Amino acid sequence: MAVNSPHSPRQKMINVMYLVFIAMLALNVSVEVLDGFKTVDDSLVDSSATLKERNGLIMDELTAYNVQNPEKAGEWYKKGIQIRAMSDSIVDYIQFLKLRMVQEADGKKGNLDKIKHMDDISAASVVMLSPINGEGAKLRTSIDRYRETVISHVTDPARKAIINKNLNTESSAAPKSWEEALFEQMPLAAAITMLTKIENDIRSSEGEALTHLLNNVDEGDVRVNRLNAYLIPESDIVMQGASYNARVILAAEDTTRSPTLFVGGVALTGGEQERFSIPTSRTGTFPVEGYVEMKDDNGTVTRHPFSSNYTVIEPMASIAPTLTNVLYAGIDNEISISVPGIAPDNVQATMDNGTLTRRGNLWVARPATVGQNTAITVTAQTSDGTPRRVAVQEFRVRSLPDPTPYIAYADAEGRPATFKGGSLSKAVLMNSQGINAAIDDGILNVPFQVKSFRAVFFDSMGNAIPEVSNGDRFSDRQKEQIRRLSRGSYFYISGVHAVGPDGTEREIAVMEVRVQ
Repeated sequence: MAVNSPHSPRQKMINVMYLVFIAMLALNVSVEVLDGFKTVDDSLVDSSATLKERNGLIMDELTAYNVQNPEKAGEWYKKGIQIRAMSDSIVDYIQFLKLRMVQEADGKKGNLDKIKHMDDISAASVVMLSPINGEGAKLRTSIDRYRETVISHVTDPARKAIINKNLNTESSAAPKSWEEALFEQMPLAAAITMLTKIENDIRSSEGEALTHLLNNVDEGDVRVNRLNAYLIPESDIVMQGASYNARVILAAEDTTRSPTLFVGGVALTGGEQERFSIPTSRTGTFPVEGYVEMKDDNGTVTRHPFSSNYTVIEPMASIAPTLTNVLYAGIDNEISISVPGIAPDNVQATMDNGTLTRRGNLWVARPATVGQNTAITVTAQTSDGTPRRVAVQEFRVRSLPDPTPYIAYADAEGRPATFKGGSLSKAVLMNSQGINAAIDDGILNVPFQVKSFRAVFFDSMGNAIPEVSNGDRFSDRQKEQIRRLSRGSYFYISGVHAVGPDGTEREIAVMEVRVQ
């Protein structure tokens, strides 16, 4: 069998016969068919009214959400208002077109509820397809604009597809336009029904969009099945006289799913992920930051950040016997000052009779006047930002005790050693430089500068031979006397004058030296 060409004479004849047949059907529409259109139209009108009522309920719920929480629902409420207004506008326009068609067929007093000439085949064409005032192209443009606006507010692909299908204005009878395919030589009853169907599609699309907007209000919300109250104090350590400040929150939990906790950018795995610990190696105030990731029912992951800080203090116990409650004038007295529960940076201290300065984690006190007590006052800034005096401690101020003279040397293994009296080899004596002085009693370690000293030797008759050095080094004459000493003999270091860091010069104890 030969295939008909779309341009063959035979195919052209078939097309003309088809058009004539359609025209004959249009000219002879039966009463039963017109009544059928009326029945369908009534059904569509009822359906549109139901859809409008349903959409109104959705909009009421969206409005209630906006009243309760405008920050959360405001964006979706505004979009819903826009879609609702556009829907009402285009439906009103369709109603206007229906009335125009009826009045074209029945006259200016035509009533949409009582159509007389339902079989009129020119009214729809005149109103919708007139070259000058035809409303068909305007209706198609309005539907296209409405469809694009509604789809721009919908992200669900399935709902987008439904709206696109409902409001498709592409012609299925090319080369005819969409409006020509629907309204050209169409009986009035059919045209009215077609417009009601479009109205129904508008309300259906409106409902899809409003439902999507309503769902978006709660999008990302986590469904919970347990509520717990938690007490969150500003600090677990409170000084006497300050206030205990805390916050009580009601936390909602979903025990059916586990969030992922990130602290410092690292995900915590295993165990109870809502708990974590941070090792502390130094004192101070440190930040702690992170976020919690939760997957919702749609598989979308939401991130909830958090931040706080914590303070690390040294473990301490204050044990201070009264006899050690002393500061020495003329030197830096290192003092450790700390307040449990307060960061070091929030602790301040002052003293009278001298100066008190911070040096790293310690404080340095330099008393001024010997014999006059000094008091150190400690203040701390509490959690409410108020400075509060937490301690006042009084110290006795004394001058430095006398230092001890010694000879510095290296032992047999080359390690530094000190000689403070007793027996010492002649070789060590000859290699030593001179006399030093210092306070080194296990509590203080304060060097002094030796200004002069004398070495007292004895001749064979027992006569004392003093040799003086104007400095801290052995003089040549002193070295010569030491070289002449025999094993078992001895000499004395006396008249040692030394100056300490307080600037005071004093004469210190005598040291006896026996030669091994």
